[in-house]
Amino acid sequence: MNRMPIAGRPGLRHSLVLVLGLATLGSALSAQAVEPTPTDRPAEADETMSFAQRQKLDLSEYTVTDPDASYFDVKARMALLQRTDNDLLQYNRDQLEQGPSCRQELSKPALDSVIRIPGYYPQPKAWELASEPLFDFEDTVSNLAGSYVASGDDYYADCLVRFLDKWATHDALSQFYYDRLEPQGWYSTESMMFAAALAYSVVRPAVADKRPEAIERIDHWLNTLAHKHASIRGGDPSCCNNHFYRRALYASMIGVLTEDDELFQFGVSAVYSALNDLTPRGALPHEMARGRRASHYQNYALLYLVTIMQVAYRQGYDLFDFEYHGHTIDDAVQFALDTFDDPAALGDLATHAQYYGFLDDEQYLAWMEIYLSHHDDDRVAHYVSQKRPIDNRSAGGYVTFYFMAPQAQPRALPEPDRAELAAFEPDA
Repeated sequence: MNRMPIAGRPGLRHSLVLVLGLATLGSALSAQAVEPTPTDRPAEADETMSFAQRQKLDLSEYTVTDPDASYFDVKARMALLQRTDNDLLQYNRDQLEQGPSCRQELSKPALDSVIRIPGYYPQPKAWELASEPLFDFEDTVSNLAGSYVASGDDYYADCLVRFLDKWATHDALSQFYYDRLEPQGWYSTESMMFAAALAYSVVRPAVADKRPEAIERIDHWLNTLAHKHASIRGGDPSCCNNHFYRRALYASMIGVLTEDDELFQFGVSAVYSALNDLTPRGALPHEMARGRRASHYQNYALLYLVTIMQVAYRQGYDLFDFEYHGHTIDDAVQFALDTFDDPAALGDLATHAQYYGFLDDEQYLAWMEIYLSHHDDDRVAHYVSQKRPIDNRSAGGYVTFYFMAPQAQPRALPEPDRAELAAFEPDA
């Protein structure tokens, strides 16, 4: 499985505003106020929800109901994987069940110094070099979680808890360099936090009785990190675009793990905000502003929104059919697919000379595997069938292994032979 770095690439040139009061999110995450009045709502369907309007949402009905519920039913999935005769899932299981050495993983240093990362678009090579330790962290936590699910061996669950406890003990990730003109350290730690939270949710019940003190330290560390990180509100549009959805993803999962309703509601607020923002055709205006990467960023936003919805689903809240201001998430999904099929679907929202390289990288399709566990969709199924088994080091982990129905696809599609490809390539 090919893992290409994707964390922290979007929105690198947007300026941000630092909100004071890092010890608590306070009003920045408050979701206890009254339902917004009609004058608080956007006047037109394609006008986006402001930060102030979002704070007036009454999301008090969304509370954590099961702090031990991961973003998928771990026990049920492990049982299915042990009895399935699906070749693709068996292949995936065989790859994962012989996991990494715990001693080797624990020897890696925690990032307890200031994290400062150059912007991706102006300095892609420097960004990639500086980001390697961050990607390694994400790979480590998702690999250990996957190995636990594949093997059923508590060794991997225990190792993941010990690994995160080391980082919690060092208060790692708490120091990230932030400046409104250099926000990449803030951006890059987003995915580390939800990678850790999602993976940790998979294994925590298996280790809770064995290492209660470590569990307490990790829970406190993650909760403190989430409040500190999310208290940086972000300017326009980082307050409200895909970076907001990324923050909402770690908030939703950490909110569940630590029984923090405020964080959980912050996560859910991203779904409300996104549905509110959709144009009549289902476009996310903040993502359309990315020009020739508009289609890419519509898809990128879905990567986080769908995963947030899955976290909420496991708490008893089905947002996959939820309608808000006349929209459901399927409107955003269908618009994205329309633009994949024909960039003319963008109309006058963005140039039709779109970048589609992301469709060749399986990680960007991880949301589709989760989405298919709730809705049948032939076009979504077509895209994932070309790339299975799909995994994403941070947003969802080994999603084919965790979510695909065994009857959906018996085996991976073989890569075309290079000679065969060459026969169809036009002359230079």
